[in-house]
Amino acid sequence: MARTLNARLPHYWRLMRMHRPIGIWLLLWPTLWALWLAANGPPSLHVFVVFVLGTVLMRAAGCVINDVADRNFDPHVVRTRDRPIAAGLVSVREAMILFALLCSLALALVLSLQNLHVVLLSVPAVVLAALYPFTKRWIAMPQAVLGLAFSWGIPMAFAAVLDSVPWNTVLLLMIANVCWVVAYDTFYAMADRDDDVKIGVKSSAIFFGDHDRIITAALQLAALSLLALAGVGLGPAWWLGLLVASTLALHQQWQIRERDPAACFKAFLANHYFGAAIFVGLSLDLML
Repeated sequence: MARTLNARLPHYWRLMRMHRPIGIWLLLWPTLWALWLAANGPPSLHVFVVFVLGTVLMRAAGCVINDVADRNFDPHVVRTRDRPIAAGLVSVREAMILFALLCSLALALVLSLQNLHVVLLSVPAVVLAALYPFTKRWIAMPQAVLGLAFSWGIPMAFAAVLDSVPWNTVLLLMIANVCWVVAYDTFYAMADRDDDVKIGVKSSAIFFGDHDRIITAALQLAALSLLALAGVGLGPAWWLGLLVASTLALHQQWQIRERDPAACFKAFLANHYFGAAIFVGLSLDLML
């Protein structure tokens, strides 16, 4: 049994997309923004570890349930046909057990905080993570649901630090993050647009059509504007971080100018640095 498990672990690792950590970073950055803002600097080590590990676990769970939902589509797309479920290396039953285990571990982390607000907020987080993959069949712009799922760590972070949620600030951050997520995941969808049309999967890239570039630019501008509004009262390092992020957004628009799939995917990956620039600016400003 041990030998069998060891042989299957690499497949589970790939199913959780641990070999591609970009999703972890994109989920983690807005959570870290919220933690640092709520604590007015670094949060406690316990809270920090819970949210970092929780982010890793929930991103992994999201990848697992996504591949379960897409098991009949992935074999028809070149980029996804070698995913463990699509390739027949992991069964749906195994994947669902793994999903339940990951969610259970994330819940255990949340319970360690002994904070009822965070526990209650964790329920929609799991629901959104499980729901998103199926919205690609139902709604024209499933990236909006992904944006909400990737923003749910923000109120949880404030609740963990303050034991309450200042919704005026939190909603600004959440809406900003949803705009950012829809923009960068549209870049991702632009790389897969032809395959998605062929197999009948919906995406923002298909929904926006020829207006994809102007809409993603508007979404990035909205995200930066809302972040600026949320950070009123912060100092020069914060604004420098936003300036760097703005420059990166302009470069991403340049990358996607010809809608080349490879270039669009590179623009998607570059959003790691966008989120990092904002966090570095914020953390430096609060430290100084």
